[in-house]
Amino acid sequence: MKFIKRFSLLAFVLLITLSCQAVTGLFHPPVTPLPTVTSTAAVTLTPIPETPIPSATYTRVPLTFTPAPTATLPALLTKERLEIFEKLWQIINDNYLYADFNGVDWKAIHEEYYPKVVAAKDSETFYALLNQMIGLLNDEHSGFLNPRDAEQEETEFAGENNFTGIGILTQAVYERGCATVLLTFPGSPAEKAGIKPHDNIFTVDGEPVIQGDELMIKLIQGAENTQVTIEVQTPGEEMRQLTLTRKRISDSTPVPYQVLNTPEGKRVGYIMLVTFADITIDSQVGDALEKMTADGPLDGIILDNRMNAGGADTVAKGTLGYFTSGVLGHFVDRDNRQRQFSVTATDINGSQKIPLVVLVGKGTASFGELFAGTLKDSGRAYIIGETTEGNVELLRGYDFEDGSRAWIAHEKFQPINHPQDNWEITGIIPDLTVISAWDQVTTETDPVILSSLEYFDSK
Repeated sequence: MKFIKRFSLLAFVLLITLSCQAVTGLFHPPVTPLPTVTSTAAVTLTPIPETPIPSATYTRVPLTFTPAPTATLPALLTKERLEIFEKLWQIINDNYLYADFNGVDWKAIHEEYYPKVVAAKDSETFYALLNQMIGLLNDEHSGFLNPRDAEQEETEFAGENNFTGIGILTQAVYERGCATVLLTFPGSPAEKAGIKPHDNIFTVDGEPVIQGDELMIKLIQGAENTQVTIEVQTPGEEMRQLTLTRKRISDSTPVPYQVLNTPEGKRVGYIMLVTFADITIDSQVGDALEKMTADGPLDGIILDNRMNAGGADTVAKGTLGYFTSGVLGHFVDRDNRQRQFSVTATDINGSQKIPLVVLVGKGTASFGELFAGTLKDSGRAYIIGETTEGNVELLRGYDFEDGSRAWIAHEKFQPINHPQDNWEITGIIPDLTVISAWDQVTTETDPVILSSLEYFDSK
């Protein structure tokens, strides 16, 4: 399994369980330490779940999720810390995608961080140092997870959400002092209260949900069956106050879908993808296709990929397989060795040929970008939205004996039909640029969705 991941500990992060071997994946901004490697880490490419990518406007934060367990990190002897440090440094030295280390003197970094590792006052400081060291590569992809965060990552990737809250996934909108809702969990207190995607939360129990440059997650957390009062506003409507009772949410990350009608009456399926970092996503997409075509064929499908920060290659491949097949490109390492990226077809009521529109934006990253880019490169889909940030390097995961994990950029992607394109530099450029602020529209008024419906009418 492989991953493309953008690191952000404030983001909705999903991980996979790794053994004491290297795994490959695609990453982004640095995270925290991961499992340890015993002996020379043997690498096995495996893409990792991604987290929503914060843009200049939005920062994804699991507003309703219980914080990662605060279990004490393992106490490590100086000798053990140095073993992990040396292995990590060597792994990067031997395998990092860019042979020039992005202009960084990697040997000098070793000399700088060796005494810091020796002097680290505790494990928390030690793991933070390793993450900081990787961050000096300045690729916004590679990162390090401490044992606690690595375990959390694996649990979430397995689709085993376990948190107490009102059942929403949000992003912080600092400019407006609110948290905007991306989706609600089925059967959750939020859904029952009528909260929908695009709604915006401004206060929690009378306190601003945004305080300075921080989204106050703790305000919405609490014990199960306790109440919380929020002020929420649907774009274009009046502010309303809701009192909800917190519940435990243990479902997989949902894949919202519905059938929309174009102005000319065509039936268009709409599917929202917020991540590929949950192993149930591709099967949920299949279920959505089955249900939306139960009453008749669709004239088109909109795949809303604007908030999809990526995840595992297996999930991305499984989802792509409903719409295309064959070799879609190659992953290339620093020695120019290539590996095929291919997809097996799974047709659901004509899904292999139904016209597609894929929506992209600043929140699309990693395998989210690769998903959209390969469908465009093959001529399978029309792309609408904003140019993406360009985060498509494949990360390889290395597990260490202490339970920590490193994700290191190992390969770059070359699309099959336009191998000269460098999506890491250009991002995915839409066929039609349409700008829309998620927190200021609804599904019914979203200009990106409206443009998509007009596109299908023009076909």
